Amino acid sequence: MSSVRICVLGDIETGKSSLITSFVKNVFVTTKIQPTLPQVTIPPSIGTPENVTTTIVDTSAHPQDRTNLDREIRKSNVILLVYSDHYSYERVGLFWMPHFRSLGVNVPVVLCASKADLAVKTSTSQIIEEEMLPLMAEFKEIDSCIRTSARENYNVGEAIFLCQKAVTHPIAPLFDSKDSCLKPAAVTALKRVFYLCDRDQNGYLDDDEIQQFQNRCFGKPLNPDDLGEIKRTVEHVSPESVNDKGIDCHGFLILNKMFAEKGRHETIWIILRTFHYTDSLSLRDSFLHPKFEVPPHASAELSPAGYRFFVDLFLLFDKDNDGGLNSSELAALFSPTPGLPPSWLENDNFPSSTVRNEAGHITLQGWLAQWSMTTFTFPHTTLAYLTYLGFEGPDPLRNPNTTSALKITKPRKRRKRPGRVERNVVHAYILGAPGSGKSSLLDNFLARPFSPTYHPTIRPRTAVNSVELPGGKQIYLILSELGELEPAVLENAPKLDAGTDLIVYVYDSSDPDSFSYIPSMRAKYPHLDTLPALYVALKADSDKATQRTEVQPEEYASGLGMSKPLHVSVTWKSCAELFVALAEAALYPSTAFPRDEREGESVGERYGYYVAAGAVLCVGMAAVGIYRRVGMGE
Repeated sequence: MSSVRICVLGDIETGKSSLITSFVKNVFVTTKIQPTLPQVTIPPSIGTPENVTTTIVDTSAHPQDRTNLDREIRKSNVILLVYSDHYSYERVGLFWMPHFRSLGVNVPVVLCASKADLAVKTSTSQIIEEEMLPLMAEFKEIDSCIRTSARENYNVGEAIFLCQKAVTHPIAPLFDSKDSCLKPAAVTALKRVFYLCDRDQNGYLDDDEIQQFQNRCFGKPLNPDDLGEIKRTVEHVSPESVNDKGIDCHGFLILNKMFAEKGRHETIWIILRTFHYTDSLSLRDSFLHPKFEVPPHASAELSPAGYRFFVDLFLLFDKDNDGGLNSSELAALFSPTPGLPPSWLENDNFPSSTVRNEAGHITLQGWLAQWSMTTFTFPHTTLAYLTYLGFEGPDPLRNPNTTSALKITKPRKRRKRPGRVERNVVHAYILGAPGSGKSSLLDNFLARPFSPTYHPTIRPRTAVNSVELPGGKQIYLILSELGELEPAVLENAPKLDAGTDLIVYVYDSSDPDSFSYIPSMRAKYPHLDTLPALYVALKADSDKATQRTEVQPEEYASGLGMSKPLHVSVTWKSCAELFVALAEAALYPSTAFPRDEREGESVGERYGYYVAAGAVLCVGMAAVGIYRRVGMGE
């Protein structure tokens, strides 16, 4: 907020104009002043909170000025409601507060008991207890209260400061004065602050972590005496919240509750704004959703800094050091966020989408693969969760920015040109007839055991894992099976081209009706021919069947100028070579297009050598076995 507009109002002769004059001149004016003063503007240079411009507007309570009064009330950010005697005090609850509500105005009200010099027999504590507190209990709009005297220049500046603070550091979003507790949104925000400051995630802020927090929020460290006093104060209220490890989250919340109760809620706001919270206790939108545009034909990936952050996060929360994040560890990790990213639950069926250990817990390999896929498909989701989880870039104090955790790849405009696509994350769609083995292929990709039971895929399914290429380079491969959404996805040619690196046509080599699905699909969606593709014959461990099509798969692929289908079975160890072949085809897309006379072997041909060598070895071993049995029979 760049400005504060204070509307000073109350009954006639309550001293409104005198308060303003005393504040401006810093002395009581004994001469007669005009009934309603012109508005006063205080520039930010005169020590205002948050360096805001403050405008003070005097008002008239005469009936004939009611229209102008209501207009000023609606324009204000805060109301300084002044009363001076019993009659004007009664009017606060009977007229003024109901009138504000009738106007639909929801701004903080600072209650001011003026002319304290005329009520010398009544103490301030008595005024607060008997007059102000009952009104504050009845009307939550009343932010604070103060007793003043324009004649003695007593608390005049403080009254204006309270008005400024009611706007720049409002108590209402933080504290429920009726129930005397922090509001849920404030608790959620402060818990996230605690999470980010608890660097070792042991559930306590130790002395070093408290000092780091203090320096970050207030620019100076605590001296040992002040730190000890804070601990003693928290321990007095909640003994179990303080021990040799430091102060726990409950103690941290108690400390902030005390700030609110003592009228030091600006301290809470300094903390929250340091961690990029707005007045509505949401994270600043420009911080949560920074500008990040991915050009056409390019993609988003995690940068080395992004991968390092997610590795450190995994290791920090793997409390039992078993190499996997169980449900409680995941819950602790995601506690400062809205929960698991929606795409993980809606599209990815996490954690089934990535690598898990024998206990079913996501491994570090699977964790990095999952975030690689999220960044590829929904980069703004990754940016938001980097913010929630505490990544703030190389200069978090002066220029907090999560975009340094991501990078944009070089656009791939001409896929048919020989050469490597500059990507470390690639995406392939697995297309084929129902029952052709697509789900089993995805299971094998994630090292899941083979199940002979057929379960038709209805919802789309995605699997992501790392693949090591010849030479040791590692990339992430995303495989997607479309299920019932196949027509909707394949009809959207622009989106398909933008988000797909490879089409993998699969069929069941033991089912004579399986391959016919592929020519029919290609005829229905001719734009598929603009994408790199490979043909894969699954279930090669079963007897090969002649396909009921005009031409057999090998002839069909050759007729297109494509590599012959790769024959594989998920029961073979060599199936891992298929995923290398898919990754290479995605990275070198020109090798996966039809060709007339193309120099060099294609990915499919290289893979064929691996399988052929294995087949020759198996045949050779079988021949030796037969020879030996025949020899023994002789």
